[in-house]
Amino acid sequence: MRRFLIGFALSGVAAVALAANPALLTHKAPADAHAHIISPADGASVGRDVTVRFGLSGMGVAPAGVEKENTGHHHLLIDVATLPAAGQPIPSDAHHKHFGGGQTETVLHLLPGTHTLQLELGDANHVPFEPPVVSKKITIHVR
Repeated sequence: MRRFLIGFALSGVAAVALAANPALLTHKAPADAHAHIISPADGASVGRDVTVRFGLSGMGVAPAGVEKENTGHHHLLIDVATLPAAGQPIPSDAHHKHFGGGQTETVLHLLPGTHTLQLELGDANHVPFEPPVVSKKITIHVR
């Protein structure tokens, strides 16, 4: 019984430590892993409906919720100035699109003007890897 109580107390301490420091939950990415946008090209002039194709090297794609080493799923950052916070789930809103089904492309419906696109890979729980697996930010011009 005493061992059980000590184990129970230690698991509670671990849970508090993880809640206080979410970075402890961050998965490590292989050093050679990187994401990239296959299309459209940086500087492209596109219509209001644009197909964005995602690329990934050094890791694999798996749906959200699937814990498999060296895999994650894409998040498309649209007109985002800074990367989402490390150790925290990537937000889900008009500027942070989640592809938790393991999708590797999407069609965006954008307003005319200049937009930036960037990919970031998240783990099974939408948390960015360490170091972040991100693409170069590209700029597109929507007619």
